[in-house]
Amino acid sequence: MTEIVPVILSGGSGTRLWPMSRPEKPKQLLALTADETMLQLTAARAHGDAFAAPVVVANAAHADEVEAQLAGIGAAPSALILEPAGRNTAPAIALAALVAKGNSPLLVMPSDHVIADREAFHAAIHAALPLVEQGWLVTFGITPDAPETGYGYIKVGEEIAAGVHRVARFVEKPQRDVAEAMVAAGDHAWNGGIFLFCAEAYLAALEAHRPDILAAVKRSLDGARRDGTRIYPEAEAFAASPSDSIDYAVMEKAERVAVVPVAMGWNDVGSWDALHAISAGDEGGNVVAGEVILLDSRNCLVRSDGAKVAMVGVEDLIVVASGTDILILPRGRSQDVKLLLAAMKE
Repeated sequence: MTEIVPVILSGGSGTRLWPMSRPEKPKQLLALTADETMLQLTAARAHGDAFAAPVVVANAAHADEVEAQLAGIGAAPSALILEPAGRNTAPAIALAALVAKGNSPLLVMPSDHVIADREAFHAAIHAALPLVEQGWLVTFGITPDAPETGYGYIKVGEEIAAGVHRVARFVEKPQRDVAEAMVAAGDHAWNGGIFLFCAEAYLAALEAHRPDILAAVKRSLDGARRDGTRIYPEAEAFAASPSDSIDYAVMEKAERVAVVPVAMGWNDVGSWDALHAISAGDEGGNVVAGEVILLDSRNCLVRSDGAKVAMVGVEDLIVVASGTDILILPRGRSQDVKLLLAAMKE
């Protein structure tokens, strides 16, 4: 088996982490959970003898920053595919599958997730590889620790190899009572959006179920401009591709789809509340970064990339200062950042 090619999807805008995450420098390019950025942490967890150099799919506006960050950890990409427009994950992965050399196994990873237990992740990859060699499309199901309603779920079916199960079905983001029932039943996993399959198996499934997407992506690469490792798909052809996720376009329709359930300390860091939950706090439960002074305050998340923030006698607040923008809201309400952004556009 050839080396696994990490495919890093770095096209997201991370709007829920405003004001630090912005279109010009989104969440994956920020150091939120460690000294390294989310992109660097993603590349580092698929680095070593078993892995080839990554293929990165990113927004063209971020090309210099992506290259600089990956060079900073010795993980220069074999190809940096720069999308002229966002078309969701199915076309983005098709770009990578067509650019990857030969019929390599592709490890598809979002660039902005946390995986605390790298050994568990690598063990799950190892368990999946024999099925991948046989043409299966494999996803990694995150062992749920709460009835989250913000994630899709995977019903885990019969075991077909050690640690690998057939996918019984994919479940849309559920209502609270449905999520509670699925977690209680113990036979569902969160859909974390991480996949392993051979390039040809993915392209064949896309050809079978969404040939319109594959045709548009192929046309965009036929007309692509290349500059070193940078690939600029032809804009008009790529924009003609329907926008669809890999789940809808391929995984929910294909025949041989498997899941490896794994507990690996996964988090998509989708909000300031999520960042507070996974970060080590002080004795008062406060998580701070930047020039912050707290007196008699508890269970707050406070970050600043410039302004000095001073707080006295408060608890359960999220305060984020970036440039001239300041966000203040109670803990538990960070999903409402998207409502704030919508209100600002009005």
